[in-house]
Amino acid sequence: MPSRPDSDDPRLGELSEGEILRAILTRTVPAAHALIGPGDDAAVVAAPSGSVVATTDTLVHGPDFRLAWSSGYDLGWKAAAVNLADVAAMGARPTALLVALAVPRELRLSFVEQLADGFREACAALAPGCAVVGGDLTVSDVLTVAVTALGDLEGRAAVTRSGARPGDVVAIAGELGHAARGLAVLFGRFRDGDAPVPVEPAVLGDGERAAIAAQLRPSPPIGLGPVAALAGATAMMDVSDGLALDARRLAAASGVTIALEGAALGDDPERALAGGEDHALLAAFPTEALPPGYRRIGEVRTRGDEDLLVDDRPVDVSGWDPYRDWDSASG
Repeated sequence: MPSRPDSDDPRLGELSEGEILRAILTRTVPAAHALIGPGDDAAVVAAPSGSVVATTDTLVHGPDFRLAWSSGYDLGWKAAAVNLADVAAMGARPTALLVALAVPRELRLSFVEQLADGFREACAALAPGCAVVGGDLTVSDVLTVAVTALGDLEGRAAVTRSGARPGDVVAIAGELGHAARGLAVLFGRFRDGDAPVPVEPAVLGDGERAAIAAQLRPSPPIGLGPVAALAGATAMMDVSDGLALDARRLAAASGVTIALEGAALGDDPERALAGGEDHALLAAFPTEALPPGYRRIGEVRTRGDEDLLVDDRPVDVSGWDPYRDWDSASG
């Protein structure tokens, strides 16, 4: 989005709440399941199946994103994508987002407009029919974006983490390790001391640009959540904190051991295991006949001494931890 003169781009502290909200709402579109959308005390969203899948996630400046690297559009897109992925991981179709913003007074109106654009276009690309139906706006010294996502199971049972059984095939939909590579590029090349500096696309190779895009603007396979449910997935989850950590979570919830095949994890298995924020869908299926978009990466075994094995060996890899990884990456 082209920049505009500061005289036409006021700081949020110079505007009323109503003026800011009008700027945001002019950039939203109706959600297919919304019976009452933005503008009232609450939205009303249809739940045709009689059940509502609900999840929430918060992005805070510092531990979750850096304004030197993320545009308003990037932030809106990512905040939508990470929540849509959690809905998809239950086998549901996303229907609506509620967005609460805590914004510094000095932030420009154009940033918030770009944020709204990112939400709208992420929903259109990843979960057509889903849209922002309401939220809240307040002031804070730290920019914070909190999103609640709703989804519809369309008459199916939810796919949880706890249903994997010995003999199931372990499969993945989406990419592994790309977002982690993007974060490594950002910390390795776009800092002045400890302070992040804006990204210079001209100095990046194609692979580096794609990796940074995967980190700042992820595109998880949202539509493949319902596909897995329809294909009989016994367990599923969003890989947000790295395959090793999240596979252990699924194994622990199901009371099994997950055995992965290193050759199936791509060119950099360690990064695939340790890196977070790709938001791939990890699923277990009772048959080798996997639905389109999923690829085999291992199998479910009877519970042993370890939650997770790779090539039949224990794995000394943890995963993404927001309480340590930004600091360790910047150190």
